[in-house]
Amino acid sequence: MVPRDPVQRHVVRTLVGTQVLGGVGLSAGIAVGALLAEDVSGSAKFAGLGGTFQVLGAALIAIPMSRVMAARGRRPGLVLGYGLAAAGAVGLITAGVVRSFPLLLVASVLFGGATASNSQSRYAAADLALPAHRARDLSIVVWATTVGSVIGPNLAGPSAPLARALGIPELTGPFLFSLVGLLLAIALIVLRLRPDPLLEARRRSVAGGDASGPAHGSVTRGLRVAAAIPAARLGLLTMALGHVTMVSVMVMTPLHMSHGDAGLEVIGFVISIHILGMFAFSPLTGLAVDRFGGRAVAVFGSVVLSAAALLASASPEGESATLVAGLFLLGLGWSCTLVAGSTLLTAAVPLRERPGAQGASDLVMGLMAGAGGALAGVVVDRGSFEALALGALGVAVTIGLAAALSSARPGPAAA
Repeated sequence: MVPRDPVQRHVVRTLVGTQVLGGVGLSAGIAVGALLAEDVSGSAKFAGLGGTFQVLGAALIAIPMSRVMAARGRRPGLVLGYGLAAAGAVGLITAGVVRSFPLLLVASVLFGGATASNSQSRYAAADLALPAHRARDLSIVVWATTVGSVIGPNLAGPSAPLARALGIPELTGPFLFSLVGLLLAIALIVLRLRPDPLLEARRRSVAGGDASGPAHGSVTRGLRVAAAIPAARLGLLTMALGHVTMVSVMVMTPLHMSHGDAGLEVIGFVISIHILGMFAFSPLTGLAVDRFGGRAVAVFGSVVLSAAALLASASPEGESATLVAGLFLLGLGWSCTLVAGSTLLTAAVPLRERPGAQGASDLVMGLMAGAGGALAGVVVDRGSFEALALGALGVAVTIGLAAALSSARPGPAAA
């Protein structure tokens, strides 16, 4: 439930709109990213690098975004991420046309800006939230990505005629839709995200007598701050391990299906089901975090991710009901770890330290997931998709163990 504060209601409504558009922009290319990388590079062992560089891009772009947000607020930071992603979409289309794998990798890094902005939007939703509703407000914005993210992968099929009409490779067609979605998201942020939620939160804090000093946007400092607070440390670990579990399996799923002769429409459908699991139930996850605490939901997310990895490991190449179920649960488990971890971190860290700590969390998430995505391609090339899924199972179990053994208090400050 959104608080009655009219400013917070407006902020959440605006962020919901940007998440829908950003979700289309980001996910339209997800279903074909690995296929485009394989096609341009000429080798399946490089197929995971496109997604890996995108994840790494999201991590690296979080660094300047955090500094911009600390100095100037959420609005210019979010525009920076989406703007870089739009440039990346143009680069990916160009890379497919000129058959340049190095250009594809550079463009993938820039395209990661969409992930960075989508991720930071959840924190923008929490800036003005009441402590008792923080997870719910955060999760509503995460949920909003459902609409765009489910639509996006299903544009893979319809984009083919458009690509042919423009004389570009079919696999680059979805990035045309990405470009449009990202530009519209930028326009909405510029026109509607006023007042800036982070700047307004600081104004209210100062008006309430807080004279603790300027905000900090350094991710290095933010990482030190988060590491020193048990609840924030658990939140960071939960998000990072949940993300690497999800990304490592998801990024290779299109290739696993393609090798079993599944068509683009079917691949797009499976990815959309996965993304449905990632976002559609996040409001329920937020309610659970507000009521039961971040630790409990992190343990539950670990169990769901473990079940997803087991189902994926038993899935044959091509299309199968087992893979659909596994990918849905993979998304649902990720949602639990993201909302629980984000709330744990935000609640535990002082307002002036949040931009840096939140940027550090997305940096760590991206770096770990990038490494996992790169390793995923190698594991599948030299071993199998089954081996990859079983490796992800081990990471998923670690989340539950860390949450169960954490010294973070389950009270309001750590929930």
